[in-house]
Amino acid sequence: MEIRPDEIGNILRDRIKGLDTGEAELSEVGTVLQVADGIARIHGLENCMALEMLELPHGVTGLALNLEQDNVGAVLFGPWEKVVEGDTVKRTGRLLQIPVGEQLLGRMVDPLGRPLDDKGEINATEFRPAEFKAPGVVARQPVTTPVQTGLKAIDGMIPIGRGQRELIIGDRQTGKTAIALDTIINNKDKDLICVYVAIGQRMSTVVQVHKVLEENGAMDNTIIVVAPADEAAPIKYLAPYAGCAMAEYFLYSGRDALCVYDDLTKHAYAYRQMSLLLRRPPGREAYPGDVFYLHSRLLERAVRLNEENGGGSLTALPIIETQANDVSAYIPTNVISITDGQIFLESDLFYSGVRPAINVGISVSRVGGNAQTKAMKKVAGKLKLDLSQYRDLEAFAQFGSELDPETQKTLARGERLVEMLNQGERQPLSVAEQVASIYSGTGGYLDRIKTERVQEFLAFLLDRLRAEQSALMDRINAGELSDEDEEALGKAIAEAIDDFGPDFDAEGNPIEAGESDRILSEEERQAPARTAQQEAVPA
Repeated sequence: MEIRPDEIGNILRDRIKGLDTGEAELSEVGTVLQVADGIARIHGLENCMALEMLELPHGVTGLALNLEQDNVGAVLFGPWEKVVEGDTVKRTGRLLQIPVGEQLLGRMVDPLGRPLDDKGEINATEFRPAEFKAPGVVARQPVTTPVQTGLKAIDGMIPIGRGQRELIIGDRQTGKTAIALDTIINNKDKDLICVYVAIGQRMSTVVQVHKVLEENGAMDNTIIVVAPADEAAPIKYLAPYAGCAMAEYFLYSGRDALCVYDDLTKHAYAYRQMSLLLRRPPGREAYPGDVFYLHSRLLERAVRLNEENGGGSLTALPIIETQANDVSAYIPTNVISITDGQIFLESDLFYSGVRPAINVGISVSRVGGNAQTKAMKKVAGKLKLDLSQYRDLEAFAQFGSELDPETQKTLARGERLVEMLNQGERQPLSVAEQVASIYSGTGGYLDRIKTERVQEFLAFLLDRLRAEQSALMDRINAGELSDEDEEALGKAIAEAIDDFGPDFDAEGNPIEAGESDRILSEEERQAPARTAQQEAVPA
């Protein structure tokens, strides 16, 4: 039988015409070529978008990152070990979304919103994109309202405002997480929703955090997002974005939210691992290209919106772990440049018993007094200056044999201020208690008490103020401190020192044992009040 070339050509043309239907399939469905370490290479998916969610078997979600000529590089979330070569991958047509809403409050979840706390399923009805463009300048307003941490040293010197990005930075085991947890606990009864994102920590550590917050009654308005150390790099990469999306739900509904990223150093390491395995294109590799961009687009989402946009706020507290106090290393430097201040915790101060171990010299809040109540601003203005002077003189005094009286006085005041600012974990104070404590130091009242008795006196003072000056404390808690109230506070502190028993007289001379520097006895001190009452009663 003779085969004619034109017939063969016609047959092939007919066959090719019938292949048009397969093209759609190629663009919507792909095949896994290679999978390892939470990374997959996928053939097909021709119309796939960057940051698109992909469906894989066994409940695994993929995120398309590398769009190459012949394949798609995706990172996998969930039990990726079950995915094998040849598995089918489907497009969803949606960018990466995170479940959000009230249902998540009080829960411990993974970055995909799946529960980790055995309290049942979370039936979230709303979703937000993991990546979201930050509001522009026009939509924002200045930061004016404080996030009260309950810590004298921070609220007095390095205040954090609602809508601010305040970096907490320091070596391992210097109390970084403790500051974040104390802040969450201090706001448990206030209108602040907290999201705590744990990245690359041991699960036992996160469970401990959950327990601390639950015992202190702070879980009701808190979400814990966990990407533990034993998870693959992609889930750790996603965690802060997921936490931010959950917090943004409350931001855009006109409420105030706080997001703690603990910590972004491990986030950068996870991205580095992921991007090296993915072989990201130039400019998108881990260091130095994309990590800065990664953190800047995350932290830029912290904002205080103006009233036309609901007036909500999102405050970011990123945590960065340094090594050997090296603040100028790559990741810390980067994050410092995109935050509104930093709280630097120093190992040497921590080990010498200063809590929180804040280096006053390089810790700063760029929002400053705008994020303080009028009362706090009034009493804490001198605090940072006095402490900085003390730190300078402290180093100098070690080498000086004889110090002039003025220097000795500055050093003595500084020692008492450091002791006054000492505060243990889980002991947050109200604004009025902080104001009273700081005023007793900056006003010079503590100069009459030995340094080792300062904490004992402050406990005595606060108990007395709570019992006898509740109206004054309420007014200070409301944020105001008039000249009359300041005078009344000073008088109350002076009387408390007299009753506590000072160690020095008004000139700074030691009081011998058995001596009393009390100008009035208890009866004499109360007599004028009684006389005034008697005069008011008609005969």
